Amino acid sequence: MAAQSEALHDPKNTIAAGAPIESARAAVILVHGRGATPESMLPLAEAFGCDDVHYLAPRATQNTWYPNSFLAPIEMNEPWLSSALSVLEALADRLAGEGFSSDRIGIVGFSQGACLTSEFIARNARRYGMAGILTGGVIGPPGTPRSYPGSLSGTPVFIGSSDIDPHVPLERIKETTTVLSRLGAKVDERIYPRMGHTVNDDEVKAVRALLSRMADKSPAAR
Repeated sequence: MAAQSEALHDPKNTIAAGAPIESARAAVILVHGRGATPESMLPLAEAFGCDDVHYLAPRATQNTWYPNSFLAPIEMNEPWLSSALSVLEALADRLAGEGFSSDRIGIVGFSQGACLTSEFIARNARRYGMAGILTGGVIGPPGTPRSYPGSLSGTPVFIGSSDIDPHVPLERIKETTTVLSRLGAKVDERIYPRMGHTVNDDEVKAVRALLSRMADKSPAAR
């Protein structure tokens, strides 16, 4: 790893895709996993098939948002974790500045990106348009206090994972569902028997439905 000052993440290091921001009905932040790139998330955006959604995909420094497992003590992943969460906050703020209300902003992450998505919406609870957590969960070791303030106010959240994922224990998926439900999210949790560390067609369809619903409820122009 590089020195701390060289390894923190920059929200400006983000690529855009999908509908032009000027005409989009909704916007989604796509968060890649460890060892991946924002470009690796663009096929997912295409698979979602929502032509009126604008996508922002940030890039992690050295292709990782934090160095250790998401189950490690939180201090072991600092300052990387705080920097990564600040990227999502900066992008949400950017979209708000473009006229998107929070209920027209979605966040979708895979693997390490799904962990960031989980932790971000828990720490910054409000009514989002949707969230897609594809094999990930809230961050920290077992026993981490989960007394997050605020309310997700009915935010629709999809959580999908394998029952045997080598990186994300099933217990943490269940805990994440409990935490987000307690914060007021409407959680659709689906566990896929013996699935690999990947995204399957059923997950794509579930996220597509949430994105379509978010975009359909949004005004045609801002």
